[in-house]
Amino acid sequence: MAETSFTIYPLGGLGEIGMNCMLYRTEKSLVMVDCGLMFPEDYHFGVDVVIPCFDYVLRNKSRLNGIVLTHGHEDHIGALPWLLQNVDVPVYGSEFTLGLVESKLREHDLDRWADLRPVRPYDRLLLGDFRFNFFPVCHSIIEGFGLGIETPAGRVVHTGDFKIDRNPLGGHATDLGAFRKFSDEGVRLMLSDSTNIGNEGFALTEREIKVSLREIFNTAKGRILVSLFSSHIQRIQEIFDLADAEGRKVAVSGKSLHRNIELARELGHLKVPKGTFVELDSLDEYGDSQLVLLVTGSQGEPLAALSRIAMGEHRQLSVRPDDLFILSSRFIPGNVKAINRVINNLYRLGAEVLYEKMHGIHASGHAHAGELTLMLQTVRPEYFIPVHGEYRHLVKHRRLAIDCGVDENKALVMENGQPVTFHADGSMELLPRIAADKILVDGKGVGDVGQSVLKERQLLAGEGMVIVVLVVDEASGEISMGPDIMSKGFVFEQQYMHLLDDAKCIVLDVHENIAPGDTAKLKERIRSALRRFFRKVLGRDPVVVPLVISI
Repeated sequence: MAETSFTIYPLGGLGEIGMNCMLYRTEKSLVMVDCGLMFPEDYHFGVDVVIPCFDYVLRNKSRLNGIVLTHGHEDHIGALPWLLQNVDVPVYGSEFTLGLVESKLREHDLDRWADLRPVRPYDRLLLGDFRFNFFPVCHSIIEGFGLGIETPAGRVVHTGDFKIDRNPLGGHATDLGAFRKFSDEGVRLMLSDSTNIGNEGFALTEREIKVSLREIFNTAKGRILVSLFSSHIQRIQEIFDLADAEGRKVAVSGKSLHRNIELARELGHLKVPKGTFVELDSLDEYGDSQLVLLVTGSQGEPLAALSRIAMGEHRQLSVRPDDLFILSSRFIPGNVKAINRVINNLYRLGAEVLYEKMHGIHASGHAHAGELTLMLQTVRPEYFIPVHGEYRHLVKHRRLAIDCGVDENKALVMENGQPVTFHADGSMELLPRIAADKILVDGKGVGDVGQSVLKERQLLAGEGMVIVVLVVDEASGEISMGPDIMSKGFVFEQQYMHLLDDAKCIVLDVHENIAPGDTAKLKERIRSALRRFFRKVLGRDPVVVPLVISI
């Protein structure tokens, strides 16, 4: 690899929503941009989170110059605790982003060792052979950055997650002028957010959202309960401003909301009107028409405040007549069923619920097709690689780039683990793939849950388990105790006791035909005989676990 080239190694975020992680490498230098996680799908039984495979990074950690973060969402910072256990390098990001990182690292007892270095808009940061320029972008979290990267083989624009708010509130805007100025000397490669490529035009602006929320606040008769992403400080500011204008008090339920509001206030990003913020314990001092409640759980998380309210299990909050719930967030794919369950339960308790599909109460933080076109026309890259999206999003974004003037041979749809090198002479080459598997984290176990374990969990969840306990005299081979049969997730024992009694008879028949002392063969025959029996009688195939104890 010549020094007049650079290579990108996508470890996550290509062909999926989440787990964003990209490496930039030269012969002497290695820099990571973002280090995110994904939340598990329904088929990941018991898995907590999904993180990128860091094998390549760990093999080359002596070259790693630093980690650069575009913003503080979980899909861009969430995997840091697992990486920073094994590497000791500086982490760069905005103050708010690093505040969220520090809180996350504290949960893993890593905050004391982390080297967190804040950067500001328009800073230029030298990391080995790379120089990073930080451009402000508008997103659904404050202090996000797009990156202009100067490399030995040309300039790179890495947009991060962004939208182009045409009429921004509070100065939260994407600085297209900075992107244009950086691009004037020519951009070799552009990597751009693809999440909302399927939506035409421009995303709703925060100013439009605030107008919709103001109308709702003006007409609400009782309490207003708002659930949103706890990192969306700009939307939280709007809620405080509207509550103050209507003479309402604001209380908060949810650890992440409390933490992020406190951090944003400390950094001066959230201005809470005096006398507006009250504690949950003091709600009885106010009438329902005087209250706004910010609650966690916009994605239907079972232990969050909103879900506990919907189930009637919240210690301090319960649904009252005239309560109005506002779900001011996007329904993330994979969470739709859980969110709908919460909405239905709230209606069952007599509440009214407003959500994005019915009312303009949420604006996506990701650029629609019109905004992506504008970014492409601003940067005018030679090469284009769509990132941050499912495969269909990447394909559609590539087509858009070609429509905007990128040569079809230089618009590339890549997948995780596929490195590509760009040379100073303008050429490009694909390198052999590297490991980029999804690593499943379950409790303190990292990577120990693989496909075989997931398959077993799937079988247990789908068919249940039957446990057979048999105590056998080692010398004579006679049964000393049992057989006892227990059903776990298979059948209700009292209702199917006759079936389990028949299963016991089968176990006794199997035992009679096995030579004394051959425990392994006895177990296998019990397993196969009971599985045939249950399939024939019930059409079910539970996991059969024979426990044969010799004494």
